Amino acid sequence: MPGAPASLALRRLALCALFFLPGISISSWVTRTPAIRDLLGASTAQMGLVLFGLSIGSMLGILTSGPAVMRLGARRVVLVASALLVLAMPTIAAGAATQQALVVTLGLALFGAGTGGGEVAMNIEGAEVERESGRTFLPTLHGCFSLGTVVGAGAGILANAVHLPVVPHLLAIGVIGAVLLAWAIRLLPAATGQVTAEERAARGHLTGPPVWKDGRLLLIGAIVLAMALAEGTANDWLPLVMVDGHGFDAALGSAVYAVFAASMTLGRFAGGPIIDRVGRAPVLAASAACATAGLVLVSLVDNQIVAGIAVILWGLGASLGFPVALSAAGDSGPQPAQRVALASIVGYMAFLVGPPVLGFVGEHVGLRGALLLPAAVVAVAIFLAPSTGNRSLRRSS
Repeated sequence: MPGAPASLALRRLALCALFFLPGISISSWVTRTPAIRDLLGASTAQMGLVLFGLSIGSMLGILTSGPAVMRLGARRVVLVASALLVLAMPTIAAGAATQQALVVTLGLALFGAGTGGGEVAMNIEGAEVERESGRTFLPTLHGCFSLGTVVGAGAGILANAVHLPVVPHLLAIGVIGAVLLAWAIRLLPAATGQVTAEERAARGHLTGPPVWKDGRLLLIGAIVLAMALAEGTANDWLPLVMVDGHGFDAALGSAVYAVFAASMTLGRFAGGPIIDRVGRAPVLAASAACATAGLVLVSLVDNQIVAGIAVILWGLGASLGFPVALSAAGDSGPQPAQRVALASIVGYMAFLVGPPVLGFVGEHVGLRGALLLPAAVVAVAIFLAPSTGNRSLRRSS
């Protein structure tokens, strides 16, 4: 941003790099999911159980991240979480190489813990940057995650096309992640979100309900959950839906995921100025409607061209819901760090229940039929969008 203090600009750049890291990692996993599934010889239901490691790790990360940030500050939490994420890639590679589903599950648990814990802390940091700058930033920050998914998906498509083994591919991603982490972590301030013992004692004497009793905040959290489910469903299942449900080969299935990731990236980088102009609520309602339409079309229309176009709608619709709702959570009352943490925790519940539930449902009705479940959940977010308010940061600054 022109005119911004150098420290704030570097802080934004570091956060963007740190959000890029889980993006390139998750898309590297996703684009190699068919190959890893074949190496493990796993059924759809068994892959759902493997993905349960990601869900458990995510929940452990997000449940511990908020209290850890309050005691240690966001930077330390981001450091530990991102290190787990970097370690996850070679662990998944080792499991695939040895055909050990349990090791792949462990790697996904490490990945989930790193992603869930790190993103809560980084969202708290990003919300603070947003307040200091007076401009919408969280969509751009999450756009860097989506950019990472585009880059990772492109690498995955190439790897599938040239039949590059899974192991060297994921090891290379781990090395890239370690380099990004080593550069970026030192640019974050140490104490964002930290609450001292004296401040905790003082808050104990304050009147008023805790943040988790705030009805509006819980509605915002439900929006985060719905939109995270829309995004997470694609991250977990989209290539397999395209391969098993629409007859694409593995390379084209990965290409469709790359289209989804590119749509997410476009929506997030373009969304900030739109939100600053028209406000959060109408943007969120339109996003949820678009994502719902995309999911329904992929599920019900047996046509590859329609499926490809619908994935664009799905990606554009899912792009803004999560970051915009988190921004609204931080802006919904006092103790913004705790509000962002709580909304993140509620939202990341999607990563706990989504993968295994869709896997088991897909075993009985097919993965395409199972997509109607997240479509119904996302449709509810259309009607919850007014809870985020209709003001923009630019108007309120």
